[in-house]
Amino acid sequence: MDKKTALLTGAGGFTGRYMSAALRRRGYEVAGLESSGSSPCDLTNAKETVSAVQAAKPDVVVHLAAVSFVGHGNAEEFYRVNVFGTLNLLEALARLDTPPSRVLIASSANVYGTPPIEVLDETVCPHPVNHYANSKLAMEHIVRTWFDRLPIVITRPFNYTGPGQTDHFLIPKIIRHFRRRAPVIELGNLHVSRDFSDVEDIVAAYIALLDSDVRSEIVNLCSGRGIALLDVIHTMNQLAGYEIEVRVNPDFVRANEVTRLVGSNAKLRSLVHLPEPRPFSETLRRMYEAPAYLA
Repeated sequence: MDKKTALLTGAGGFTGRYMSAALRRRGYEVAGLESSGSSPCDLTNAKETVSAVQAAKPDVVVHLAAVSFVGHGNAEEFYRVNVFGTLNLLEALARLDTPPSRVLIASSANVYGTPPIEVLDETVCPHPVNHYANSKLAMEHIVRTWFDRLPIVITRPFNYTGPGQTDHFLIPKIIRHFRRRAPVIELGNLHVSRDFSDVEDIVAAYIALLDSDVRSEIVNLCSGRGIALLDVIHTMNQLAGYEIEVRVNPDFVRANEVTRLVGSNAKLRSLVHLPEPRPFSETLRRMYEAPAYLA
């Protein structure tokens, strides 16, 4: 029997590398595509996307490719890649003689903005506050119009991390300071809690959704627990064997920042079976102890 093929966009990115390995463990051949000219197919080029999709003839699709760093300087790029790149992909998939059995589209919990609600479920009205989040919500609206044509699930991942994530994200930045035994770290608001997951748990959720019959749904991917930033620092002090000095840099403090932002994973767990999220202290340990090429 021929192996099934998974089309994975953003295959070379942080999440994509973990997702590619998980798909291969499940027996899939992985056809990787990127969001820009760094691969043989540029998703922002409609003709190239059609050719690549026709060549892959995927059984399932996981669309992770995006401009995802909120501080990215080119506003137009958010929309060109995140919205029109996704549209090109959907149009190419619709032209296949045999459509895929499942299409997972990664949006982001950033679409919720910063509402004064401690636990966010999928009924909360999105209120994006930056171009990244706006582009993701615009993408969601377009994708929903394809629910009757393709078996789509839209996911909204909350914060997650693991070995290999770039250090312009908060947790890798903290890890990097401890790995080089820096005496001081500058952070923003220290009295915040966020919903952090391990990248392996997020990938497990993607795999479970691929294996399910779920379609035409928007689903949070999160741990359902709030982890305080100061607890992260405390855990790292223990792991590294010294106490780092934490200084608040006013430039890193966001105006009107929500103190606690946590997602509800009740819908996800009603749709698929998943183990309990791994302790975040284990994630921090894996990152701290990772080989230099992964850190």
